[in-house]
Amino acid sequence: MKSGLISKIISLSRPAKRAISVVTDLCLLSLAIWAAFALRFENLNWWPDSKQLMVSALTIVLTIAAFIKLGLYRAVIRYLSEHAFLAIMLGVAFSGISLIVCGFLFQALVPRSVPVIYGAFAFLLVAGTRFTVRAVIEQRGRKVKDGVLIVGAGPKGRQLVSALSQGTEYRPVGFISTVDSNHKSLIGNLPVFSIDHIERAVRELGASRVLLALEDSVPVNRKDLMKVLEALSVPVQTVPSMSELVAGLARINDIRDLEIEDLLGRDPVRPDTAMVSSSLSGKAVLVTGAGGSIGSELCRQILRHKPSALVLFEQSEFSLYSIERELKSINQVEALGVSLHAVLGSVTHRRRCEAVMKAFGIQTVYHAAAYKHVPLVEHNVIEGVQNNVFGTLHVAEAAIATGVERFVLISTDKAVRPTNVMGASKRMAELVLQGLAKRQRETVFSMVRFGNVLGSSGSVVPLFRDQIRDGGPVTVTHPDIIRYFMTIPEASQLVLQAGSMGQGGEVFVLDMGEPVKIADLARKMIHLMGLEEKNEDNPDGEIEIIFSGLRPGEKLFEELLIGDNPQGTAHPRIMMAREVSLPWSEVAELLESLSRSSQAFDCGAVIGLLKEARTGYAPNGELADLVWCNSGSHKPEVPNDSNIFHLK
Repeated sequence: MKSGLISKIISLSRPAKRAISVVTDLCLLSLAIWAAFALRFENLNWWPDSKQLMVSALTIVLTIAAFIKLGLYRAVIRYLSEHAFLAIMLGVAFSGISLIVCGFLFQALVPRSVPVIYGAFAFLLVAGTRFTVRAVIEQRGRKVKDGVLIVGAGPKGRQLVSALSQGTEYRPVGFISTVDSNHKSLIGNLPVFSIDHIERAVRELGASRVLLALEDSVPVNRKDLMKVLEALSVPVQTVPSMSELVAGLARINDIRDLEIEDLLGRDPVRPDTAMVSSSLSGKAVLVTGAGGSIGSELCRQILRHKPSALVLFEQSEFSLYSIERELKSINQVEALGVSLHAVLGSVTHRRRCEAVMKAFGIQTVYHAAAYKHVPLVEHNVIEGVQNNVFGTLHVAEAAIATGVERFVLISTDKAVRPTNVMGASKRMAELVLQGLAKRQRETVFSMVRFGNVLGSSGSVVPLFRDQIRDGGPVTVTHPDIIRYFMTIPEASQLVLQAGSMGQGGEVFVLDMGEPVKIADLARKMIHLMGLEEKNEDNPDGEIEIIFSGLRPGEKLFEELLIGDNPQGTAHPRIMMAREVSLPWSEVAELLESLSRSSQAFDCGAVIGLLKEARTGYAPNGELADLVWCNSGSHKPEVPNDSNIFHLK
């Protein structure tokens, strides 16, 4: 019955609710004045005389007018804040003074203590009824909201509590602090538990999920935090980073699945900002593949080093539109003053690359454009070679022709003793740049090689996440498969660092930390999404992991070095590989043959040439190109000489 009455009142129109508030305050203020006089005269049967009645009525009318002027009746009770609290205080103070003045003007009997007693009663009644109504409404809402624990008791956590309290989905029930001394304290009437008591907090407070709101500037032992969170029986999610909030790309209450890359357990990369800035600040920079996972993060970080111009070169229209819009927002919010240019184009078009570099006076190129999905490139050999090998060649030759000072290739650990076409094509791209570095000295070429980046277009993380959301199963190729992982921001920071260190022809290798077992990564993701793995020991689990077998060209273990004696650099997380390179004459001859075979769509010849080249390519399966295998005839059509790509 009570619930139905509250629902009816809530559903009333705003004017009707305001009228109810005014009538209620008239009654409450009348009660406060009568109680003040009755208490002063110690007579519960007290009744005002004509002058006291006139003074009381005028005081109440003036008080209601003051409340209207202060905006008290415009405030929505369910969202009542400290501003309404202050308005009531001011209104009541004005009301007490009005009682004194009216009593003096009408020569009514108003003892000096009555205005004070009246003010106290009026405040308690007017404020108390409003905050009681707010509490009742909130209590109704709590029943349909999910209780959440917030890890992080700093400004970000408190801001999240405020945002969630106004929403309709989540109800903050407490904080988890990484500072032990905060245990058993209160923040905004919410209990605070230390990280060691998080399981108890989840149980006692009835939390249905845990939200991470860690401060970007506060160091946290993420490895230990991961172990604690993984053991919980509820989903763990996170809120946007401060950079996203500042750029206007997200709101504090935009809840998202936990980014496991944030919890790899390694110390954050500390780049030499001065060295990187000196190679980027005030320079015209071009990034190929600017809409990709690595390319877009490179653009974000390059932008903050304030180049004179940043050219985004990308063949995907939507990807280019997305990154341009994001960077424009960052550029405007942070007042960086960088000239941004979004250019559509493919790295396989040499003249387009050269025209773009010449038009914008490019001084530094970061070449991130590549086909990098191993099975797809294995099934599309010609396109993989054209994009990864000849795309690199075209961009590099355009850079030399336009006088670019520095050129950095984003390579991969799959280029080391490759077993797939993607890795062989990237190693071939490295040999091309090493040859060009020997052929000329004007443009400084360097390569940066690293392993998998979590969250990239080729990463297992988004795939696993989608499979878990769909109820499983999660597919892992092999129970023992191991990969090196690095976050996209980490990799991009080290790429910029290594690029600024290059002198010509070096292959830099990033320290990827400890390798990660893919099956273990899948299990962590299942646990962190509040689910259990279904296996022989736990047949009642929700998500099953199945092993599908290694795909064409896939290895159990990836390597970062061909040789065994890397050379250190000025940065502890960057090494320089000592590896074989070829003179430009040999590279040019090899590229001539590769160009002829690829333009003839002769996949067999292309694979043979990649094997003969000093790439270390040793395929672990049969040729898997889809067109080649389904053409019925493997005899290539030899193109006219006019269509062959000739090298200088």
